[in-house]
Amino acid sequence: MSHISLPEQVPGLIALAQQYPDTAGPLFMLAEAVLRGPSPLTAGERELIASYVSERNESLFCTESHRATARFLLPDPGLIDRIGGPEGTQAAGEKLAALLAIADAVAQGGTCVTPALMDRARQAGADERTLHDTVLTAAIMCMYNRYVDGLGAWAPEDPNHYTAIGESLGSVGYTPR
Repeated sequence: MSHISLPEQVPGLIALAQQYPDTAGPLFMLAEAVLRGPSPLTAGERELIASYVSERNESLFCTESHRATARFLLPDPGLIDRIGGPEGTQAAGEKLAALLAIADAVAQGGTCVTPALMDRARQAGADERTLHDTVLTAAIMCMYNRYVDGLGAWAPEDPNHYTAIGESLGSVGYTPR
């Protein structure tokens, strides 16, 4: 049950955007810039990072929304499932695994990002912009996770509910054109 009045059966950020359109625009523009704007990371990789951080933050709506979007955008849709399985982040390859370690540290707190984590990513081929975009993606996801969950927005438990969300975000992005 939400902590404030929100449209019933409208999930997560979508409900908050409907109820508070004045803040929805800037939030969606930020998501569009970070998750779809120019970056050495593909949109699929950024969605993977977003889902990974959201899972660490135990944010069901954000985890499943970004997981579905990553499945839609990644050349290998099954990668997202292997990362959460026995292979863990190594299934993503050395560079992306290093970036996920940085994202995990950001989810714990910004000061948890260490020089060793950054060095590991650099050695795996990450440049300055990639490091920047990884930290920024993880940081905004922490904000969105806390916004959605802090207000108790509804999150459907059925993962199939998120398929349409993933297809929409994957096709159109965060700000309709």
